[in-house]
Amino acid sequence: MENMAEKFGLKRYLALMGPGLLYAGAAIGVSHLVQSTRAGADFGYELMWVLLAANLLKFPFFEIGSRYVLATGKTLVDAYYDAGKWILALFFIVSVLSMFPVQAALTMVTAGLLNYVFHSDMSAASMSTILVVFTMFFFIAGRFQLLDKMMKIIILLLTLSTIIAVVSALGIPDHTTTETTPFDLFNKKHLLFLIAFIGWMPAPIDIVVWTSLWSQSKFQDMKEKPDLRSVLIEFRIGFFGTMFIAAAFLALGALVMHGTGQQLSPNGALFAGQLIGMYTSTIGSWAYPVIAIAAVSTMLSTTITVTDVYPRTLSKSVKLLFANNHFISKNLNYAFWIVVLSAGVVTLIWVSGTTMRLMVDFATSLSFITAPVLAYLNYRVIMSDAVADAFKPAPYLRIWSWIGIIFLSAFTLFYLYWLLFI
Repeated sequence: MENMAEKFGLKRYLALMGPGLLYAGAAIGVSHLVQSTRAGADFGYELMWVLLAANLLKFPFFEIGSRYVLATGKTLVDAYYDAGKWILALFFIVSVLSMFPVQAALTMVTAGLLNYVFHSDMSAASMSTILVVFTMFFFIAGRFQLLDKMMKIIILLLTLSTIIAVVSALGIPDHTTTETTPFDLFNKKHLLFLIAFIGWMPAPIDIVVWTSLWSQSKFQDMKEKPDLRSVLIEFRIGFFGTMFIAAAFLALGALVMHGTGQQLSPNGALFAGQLIGMYTSTIGSWAYPVIAIAAVSTMLSTTITVTDVYPRTLSKSVKLLFANNHFISKNLNYAFWIVVLSAGVVTLIWVSGTTMRLMVDFATSLSFITAPVLAYLNYRVIMSDAVADAFKPAPYLRIWSWIGIIFLSAFTLFYLYWLLFI
């Protein structure tokens, strides 16, 4: 058995597992559990092609992080700094602006799920505070190594429970009771949903920077530098795995909720309760642990992963931007930013209560608008002279990248025109 594992390189792939799974942990969350399920519930399978297209058009940019680290030993934060200090400064500002509302929304939804599943009478704000404090000390104590091991279990659990749920839902009878409204691109409500759906499907392009940080940390812990093929296989398993799970959640929404006439709550915690309740009432009470595990593991993995990545990104950026200021570069480190993030999230949750919609809309719109800029910048980085030809994307991926850049730019311009002039 051991010889067979070595023959097929299984040990090498298992040793590499980490960055791709952490990507999956960060990507699978609101975009999958909430947005994909809502797409299926509201429009059936109409937006399945949009889900697949959004994933495929962004794919070339998402694997750039691992490529760049393997080629240069540096992260994309370093690449932005090398391209121009102002570029890294702009990225730093965008990260600071977005991290509090994004993390607050994720934490609130996760807290709501935990309260619902464990039948807790604790308020969402109180559960959120406990969750924030737990994750803060979790990372200060163990950081990447603990997350790396934990994510393998969470993603496997999520995938298996989602497959079971979809297979079970395929056997239920048609439950359509009301007339449904088809998707209309010129319907304001539908268009806004589509923008949010595409903007975070499978995740904001910012995640490419995060992947480069995880990859660098993983590669530094390895005794032998991995080969490009193995690195790309590991990441692509994570990427296309998230696309499969997103499609599964959309299918669940279409199979279980589409045409029932029930309205899904815009509040994350209430939505979670409705979601699990609808599944169990339609599929059967036996499905409760399956759906509960899928929902909790989805949001918990996202919350934990994003809690780690913002401090990593900001501490790295500060070291480069303030390299001449020893006090700032030394003290504004990982621990500092994780405390700042945690304190800011708790404050935001207690001040705003359960109203997360404005924060999510702000973060989604910001990610949507910056997507084509980051896509082009990342493409320029991987095609620069700093990267050896052996590590650059193949010709078909370069063409693929330009198709993605053109599409993202055109759709962003359409959105801005519609927002400003219509």
